[in-house]
Amino acid sequence: MGRPPTRPIKFRDGFYIEIRNKGKNTGIKLHRDTKEQMMRTVKEYEQTKDVIILGESINGKWVNKTPIHHVPGS
Repeated sequence: MGRPPTRPIKFRDGFYIEIRNKGKNTGIKLHRDTKEQMMRTVKEYEQTKDVIILGESINGKWVNKTPIHHVPGS
């Protein structure tokens, strides 16, 4: 087991979503270059996973401050 990282994560420019197993508190963050690609990925995972749309990152800063919990079928 190694030492944990101490530097904060630098997010690339683009759109981010978080994919979680249903009922869990942690998941993985996925990066997509365009909003259309992000929405296609949301449609792919919405039936089996909890999807949280984190939003757009530009120059390491979030454009919107609050994540959106995606409800299937919306």
